[in-house]
Amino acid sequence: MTSRHEITRADILGMEDYAAARPERKRAVAELKKHRRVAVGPDATFYFESYDTMLHQVHEMLYIEKGGEQQIEDELRAYNPMIPNGRELVATLMFEIDEPGRRAEFLAGLGGVEETVTLTLNGETITATPEHDVDRTTADGKASSIQFLHFAFTDAQVEKFRTPDAQVTIAIGHQKYGHLAVLPEAVRQALAQDFY
Repeated sequence: MTSRHEITRADILGMEDYAAARPERKRAVAELKKHRRVAVGPDATFYFESYDTMLHQVHEMLYIEKGGEQQIEDELRAYNPMIPNGRELVATLMFEIDEPGRRAEFLAGLGGVEETVTLTLNGETITATPEHDVDRTTADGKASSIQFLHFAFTDAQVEKFRTPDAQVTIAIGHQKYGHLAVLPEAVRQALAQDFY
């Protein structure tokens, strides 16, 4: 896969070509994503994005919604900010609760959760910055079930992250959902490729 950081119109396949390649592309992205996800506690999963995951998402949106040429620019505007810029990791945080009543109650008390996410690298903490496309906490304190987060790294932090077996944890520090997880070595190795 690639390490590019912007999808352009030239990268978008025609929908007939995409439909023909879709099964294989879906398999390839599913394989790629295996080492780009981390569960944190019982209800949260971080999906670390890349050029390839976002290119797939753009194609899927175009394929499913069938908006044609006029939809392409909107999708590029929506998904390009989620591609790591070479000195960051970018994650989609999803709170995945199937039962509607429990999900609504859970999210109602989770306002501001996007401000409590951190990544710790050999004892050094990097605080996530929420994507500012939309406010993901409502005025009454309800959180969205999907959050988009950026983790900005210094050059020194990138080198530490690239070190084999570096100790990396990711945490959510909200008072109603305090959990952390250690990044498995296979995930650390996959994410280290996002830096250039």
